[in-house]
Amino acid sequence: MDSTASREPPDDLNRRLAELNQIGVALSQEKDLARLLELILLAAKKITNADGGTLYRRHADQPDALVFEIIRTDSLGVAMGGTTGVKIPFPPIQLRDSRGRDNNSMVVAYAVLKDRTVNIADAHQEKGFDFSGTKAFDRHTGYHSQSFLTVPMKNHEDEIIGVLQLINAKDRATGTIVPFSETDQRLAESLASQAAVALTNRLLISQLENLFESFVSLLNKAIDEKSPYTGGHCHRVPVLTMLLAEAVHETKSGPHALWHLTDLDRYELKIAALLHDCGKVTTPVHVVDKATKLQTLFDRIHLIDTRFEILKRDAEIAALKAAREPGANAKAIDQAYRGRLWEIQEDREFLRLCNIGGETMTPQAQARVHDIATKYRWRNPLGEPVDFLTADEVENLTIRAGTLTAAERQVINHHITVTIQMLEALPWPRHLQNVPEYAGGHHERMDGKGYPRGLKGDQMSVQARIMGIADIFEALTARDRPYKPGKTLTESLYILGHMRLNGHIDPDLFDIFIRQRVYERYAKDYLDPAQIDEVDVKKIPGYSGD
Repeated sequence: MDSTASREPPDDLNRRLAELNQIGVALSQEKDLARLLELILLAAKKITNADGGTLYRRHADQPDALVFEIIRTDSLGVAMGGTTGVKIPFPPIQLRDSRGRDNNSMVVAYAVLKDRTVNIADAHQEKGFDFSGTKAFDRHTGYHSQSFLTVPMKNHEDEIIGVLQLINAKDRATGTIVPFSETDQRLAESLASQAAVALTNRLLISQLENLFESFVSLLNKAIDEKSPYTGGHCHRVPVLTMLLAEAVHETKSGPHALWHLTDLDRYELKIAALLHDCGKVTTPVHVVDKATKLQTLFDRIHLIDTRFEILKRDAEIAALKAAREPGANAKAIDQAYRGRLWEIQEDREFLRLCNIGGETMTPQAQARVHDIATKYRWRNPLGEPVDFLTADEVENLTIRAGTLTAAERQVINHHITVTIQMLEALPWPRHLQNVPEYAGGHHERMDGKGYPRGLKGDQMSVQARIMGIADIFEALTARDRPYKPGKTLTESLYILGHMRLNGHIDPDLFDIFIRQRVYERYAKDYLDPAQIDEVDVKKIPGYSGD
């Protein structure tokens, strides 16, 4: 197992050392794990002029096994794992058997267990290792596996996280198979050390990113769980945001033709979209959860129902008293009584309908609520005669759209201010520094009438404007709102078109949203079939056409 010494010209050695330095720089810059693993093996093959090689990893969930990650054999045209998309069919190599005994017969296992490099000149002549699998492979393919160089990869904590195994070093002049030289071994060991650092850094970054995203998802789940009426909103808005962002990225003409996303840009926008409503964690549940106009901790329509029952009781008592008067006209009294009951019941049903909320309440309906408030009188628990409806009840029942009063709307709107405060307080790394602006701008308007900062279109990033459209469209089509069913595609796009005309949303992004049929891709996964109707884009207000 001793390494084979060889001498080589200084110029060649200097060239290979320069290559090693270049490889180290490339390893430190690679962000994708699969490409990083592939780069490690290809670099090792190049610097040692090896025909083949395999990279193994120890996974956290399989600490006693070496998992095949990348396999390359140039002369056979074999390329598996990594970015090839070809799965490696071989099972992991176990470091120990079922009885816990070290698997010293396998070269890669031995290298890990003994923490040493193994340099074999000729596997067919080597004693002490089990090369039966290698020999069977050679018989099957006609290949001749001869020289092996197996190098453990250790991280900063001196833990072996993988193994680099190279096969069949080739003479640079003749191409014949030769043993791996001492220089090959030293260079491979140096490369393995650099590779282990790069791999560990990439894994640590991935783990931190996963931890961060899991925390964000946990926060969103907590927000969505606060209300059964907005559950899923924090999940759906990011999906729609990224769909529209990709559509803008692919646009080749118009004002946004030069706008493009890098992978880091995509990640930054995704995080911002996931956190766009994080301030709602401070919004009172009874406001978030307000399903009807009179709801606080409970629906106060039941209190009004009780008052109507009192009115009916009082009408019945008055009728009975009148019927006992001398010369009373029983028929007329009964008709008046029944008319009174009908009037009470009509007003009762009207208020129940008003309480449900909706998209538009007419001025006539609002006036009728005010009339009912003073038309009836009843005695409160203190025995005092008071108006039938309190001022607060009148304010709630006359809400023009939805279920929130102006004050409650301010409470809801305050969530975006809290969102900005929360996000701006975090020490974002450079590639995420725009998250507060993207997330905090989704309620702004192109005409400056949005909130909380009243920004105009050119003061907002494209990302914030994209998120604004996504937030609106999700709300229009959502099936979990308490006061309305989810709208159809045509209805939602019609409303969105009017928002484009009145300066609410970016007109060019709106055109891309329609032209690229982003709404169809979203609808496929998140809308009921009944909501997905045939859209005639020519009838959508504000759309400039295909």
